[in-house]
Amino acid sequence: MARGVVATFDDDGGWGTIDTGEAGVVAFHCTAVAGGSRHVDVGVPVVFQVVPGRSGRWEAARVEPVV
Repeated sequence: MARGVVATFDDDGGWGTIDTGEAGVVAFHCTAVAGGSRHVDVGVPVVFQVVPGRSGRWEAARVEPVV
């Protein structure tokens, strides 16, 4: 699984981004947040999988906060 920090998250639209450092920024949708909460705070470290997403772009799946 990849690691990063939530850089942005829009509760209304459900979209956010994860800054992975050297690998760049990966987008995610609220439905990708593990546990069904559909919300994650900006600045939270997370682990996730990178998968083919909508519109032919890579996006994060199974986004889980690091405890």
